[in-house]
Amino acid sequence: MTAGGDVNQLISVQPNDLKFIFELDKPSFCNLQVTNNTEHHVAFKVKTTSPKKYFVRPNTGILLPHDSCVIRVTLQPKQEYPPNMQCKDKFLLQSTIVPRNTNTDDLPADTFNKDGTREIQECKLKVIYETNSDDGGFNSFTSQSPDSTTAIQHLKDERDTAVRQTVQLQQELDFLKRQRKRSNGSSFSFVFASLVGLIGITVGFLLNLSLASPSTA
Repeated sequence: MTAGGDVNQLISVQPNDLKFIFELDKPSFCNLQVTNNTEHHVAFKVKTTSPKKYFVRPNTGILLPHDSCVIRVTLQPKQEYPPNMQCKDKFLLQSTIVPRNTNTDDLPADTFNKDGTREIQECKLKVIYETNSDDGGFNSFTSQSPDSTTAIQHLKDERDTAVRQTVQLQQELDFLKRQRKRSNGSSFSFVFASLVGLIGITVGFLLNLSLASPSTA
């Protein structure tokens, strides 16, 4: 049984999936509206494959005929993103008919056990992580097919290649900069030596000229 409004279901659930806006170090929640489709009192219970990651209230309750309630599922804050933003967590919503005037606290521990004495219906819900997109919308991440996984791996390989090429180009650029500095330094030394030599020749010429000049005494 899946979420929806089938008349053969004891209860219907909206939405069909649990969608959470994933942000680091922040909790996120999703509301489920559960409706009793029958003339009977129906008890429900919410289970998950990752109970430490989620806070569910109420996780157990009783719906009056054609009544409804809202179940809030809160994703606890996380300090890192999951790999590829994929989530394998699952939720299970069980429901069964109970006698009138039954209170939630009075439900037996085996109310939702599949022992064949009562009908237990189950509704499976998958978890979808979403992130805020640049255009103000949301990016959804669901389970991937083998083809999409291969495509993502191909994109990762292309990204890694581009990163390596960028690093190589940066290294070549640094090498050219060092070569240019050395080249400029050699040019400066040659010009400086030429000027020093020219000044030395000029000073020597003037000194020889002064020594060769006749005395006026």
